[in-house]
Amino acid sequence: MTLTITRLGHHGDGIAEGPVFVPRTLPGEVVEGEIAQGRLAAPRILTPSPERVAAPCPHYKACGGCALQHAREGFVTGWKESVIRQALAAQGLDAPFHAPHISGLHTRRRATFSGRRLKKGALVGFHARASDTVASVPDCLILRPELTAALPLLEDLVTMAGSRKGEMALSLTLSDVGLDLSVTCGKPLDGPLQATLGQWAGANGLARLAWDGEVIAQAAPPLQTFGRAKVAPPPGAFLQATADAQEALQSAVAKAVGDAPRVADLFAGCGTFALPLAEGAEVHAVESVAEMLAALDHGWRHATGLKRVTHETRDLFRNPLLPEDLARFDAVVIDPPRAGAEAQVRALADSAVPRIAAVSCNPVTFARDAKILCDAGYRLDWVQMVDQFRFSPHVELAAAFAR
Repeated sequence: MTLTITRLGHHGDGIAEGPVFVPRTLPGEVVEGEIAQGRLAAPRILTPSPERVAAPCPHYKACGGCALQHAREGFVTGWKESVIRQALAAQGLDAPFHAPHISGLHTRRRATFSGRRLKKGALVGFHARASDTVASVPDCLILRPELTAALPLLEDLVTMAGSRKGEMALSLTLSDVGLDLSVTCGKPLDGPLQATLGQWAGANGLARLAWDGEVIAQAAPPLQTFGRAKVAPPPGAFLQATADAQEALQSAVAKAVGDAPRVADLFAGCGTFALPLAEGAEVHAVESVAEMLAALDHGWRHATGLKRVTHETRDLFRNPLLPEDLARFDAVVIDPPRAGAEAQVRALADSAVPRIAAVSCNPVTFARDAKILCDAGYRLDWVQMVDQFRFSPHVELAAAFAR
């Protein structure tokens, strides 16, 4: 079949009439190949787009971690902004866009690798596209060099403590003091294995090693910097993927909040926004995971120059802060998971909070929640796209609402 690609889908695949999904193609391209179950998996490009470039990474063909290395950077930025605009338009909304923030190459400070034990040695990397095959990525263009340099260590670990029957997940994060590794799906932890792993972690200079959520070795707290505070997140806790994107989001949130003296930070995590905001405001942090709030509180208590930060463990999906709870705040920050926060947003819509700073990793649920706020009298002042997942279809944003 010969097809013409008309647009990109939300996963970065080209879409032709049918619809037929064609990976790693661009609008306007003419392609041919065999179609199976609505997909043309191995397209031959007959007419390339002027936006097409040679993929810069040697692993692009084998690795499924990136989806858009074949497109010019400016095209990808424009497409990601268009995803947000289209989601807003579907809800009848529009807003000015601030200049986007794009993370550079070799800036990603955390990644979850897959590890398979082989007959001889091990293989650690990312999955191939739509496959359980693991592709080795020693020259990955998006990861910090400290992470790629650690791949041989992870292979040693999988050889030592992996099972031939399954696949290990190795979540590696670069902290201020070294590498923080959290492992799942390895061998069951018994006394001898714990002793071996502790020795291995010490010999290889890891800041911390956790096994199925249990810390088994720690040379130093794996600190992350949030403004003036230093925080050691619990193993596997959420952290913005790049330090520069974290700073861009913090700056956007601070701009949206303005000089509000009392701020509520909802879905606060370990304090990515709460702690920098505490340099100028009293902050109440709300999060469902108590261990994250404990890390936030410890960081606040050991920082200097911060105003009061209180915290509350609360499931905001089942038990959102109500308008009467929100009445004491001059601004709210909300950074929910991909599903958005419809229940909490409806409570916000019924409140009198003057300003809302929103951060989202899903333009569709953001637009749904934005519609609720705008229908209740809020104004969407501006939106900023933040791209910290370079070459992927993933889109993040910050936005400001005002009464």
